[in-house]
Amino acid sequence: MAGNTPSQAYVVDDPGICKALLQNTRWSWLFLPLRFWLGYEWINASAHKITSPAWMDGGAALQGFWTRAVSIPDEGRPAIAFDWYREFINFMLVNEWYSWFAKLIAVGQMAVGIALIVGAFTAIAAFFGLTMNVSFVLAGSASTNAVLLLAALVLILAWKVAGYWGLDRWLLPALGTPWTRERVRSPRTAYPTVLHTAD
Repeated sequence: MAGNTPSQAYVVDDPGICKALLQNTRWSWLFLPLRFWLGYEWINASAHKITSPAWMDGGAALQGFWTRAVSIPDEGRPAIAFDWYREFINFMLVNEWYSWFAKLIAVGQMAVGIALIVGAFTAIAAFFGLTMNVSFVLAGSASTNAVLLLAALVLILAWKVAGYWGLDRWLLPALGTPWTRERVRSPRTAYPTVLHTAD
């Protein structure tokens, strides 16, 4: 059997389970509990920050977190594993970015949480949440970040339907997303599958 040459382009069809879960609005309700839980976690994380002067007036809380993160102990491993990330945090510390970055984090967490719960631009909200999770993990804060990161990744993969039971049901079609009612009924017609036969 002849193999495909590098010059040949073809479409790899998705498995049926992927089409059902990630492309079909029939099963979009399955993402509701995940959206609500993840949204609640972000709102809960933000609630104490947006009412705290340590976060909203000068960013002392974030300054302390960054200072602890970049410190290298005499024994044991430092919180930050990558030197480039430690240098980046140090750069932000020296330039006092925490004074405005703390507000951005506090308000950003609240915005991500609300967007996930109401299903508005779900994948974009999940992406920014994932970005914050990755930042916290790189800074040495494990906590629940790994689990939140995985949940956000699922919502990003299901961007077409994760917010269907929410505002995305109207927002995404208004922006011209690739899914329509006809394609949901006949997903195989969305992209042609090119089969290659032996020479």
